Amino acid sequence: MSRCDLCEAAVVTRRYYEDERCWIADCEICLVPMVVWREHDPEPPEDVRGALHEALARVAEAEFKGGAWRIDDHMRNIPDHYHAHARPPSFWRR
Repeated sequence: MSRCDLCEAAVVTRRYYEDERCWIADCEICLVPMVVWREHDPEPPEDVRGALHEALARVAEAEFKGGAWRIDDHMRNIPDHYHAHARPPSFWRR
């Protein structure tokens, strides 16, 4: 298998949370909270995906002070390792 930055899990930005299932940090590219499943797989089971989104939601609510945000799990740059971003409403207009 080729090297995967998400599997490496290097701490290069603010780390909000981690456990045996996932870690949450600011995305190195877009600097918004991102949850990363510790398994190198693009398709977590629905129960795992739900737990990952719940963990990300706790961080996003605190970071965005309860404001509007949404989960974006379109994996543009690393399509073979599941991760999702918490995006504020005007993210794509920055």
